Amino acid sequence: MKPLRVYIAGMYSADNVLDVLRNIGRGQKVAARLFEQGFAPFSPWWDRSFVLDNPEGQYTKQMFYAASLAWLEVSDAVLVISGAGDGGGVDAEIKRAWELGLSVFNSVTGLQLWRDVQKELTK
Repeated sequence: MKPLRVYIAGMYSADNVLDVLRNIGRGQKVAARLFEQGFAPFSPWWDRSFVLDNPEGQYTKQMFYAASLAWLEVSDAVLVISGAGDGGGVDAEIKRAWELGLSVFNSVTGLQLWRDVQKELTK
């Protein structure tokens, strides 16, 4: 079975740089954990590399959001790690996932159990 593609949804923005960095760190930590467990995660927090590596780039928040949604649309599942219910981008990502019929999880454990069921179904 090929690795399941998991879009990780969570808070990115904040009202101060320290909380933005914490959000990035949390997202990247989850992405690394999923990768180590054999998933193929997509982490929207990788966007920070575009800006850090190309500080003169003319990027907009909307460009990154559109690119992330394109990855969500080809994912097998979505893992929500924070930000659900605050009316922001995470809620929009969850809504889009539901429109696409994707499974949405609020824990790594739930995602792992779902993967195990998927493996059994493809035997």
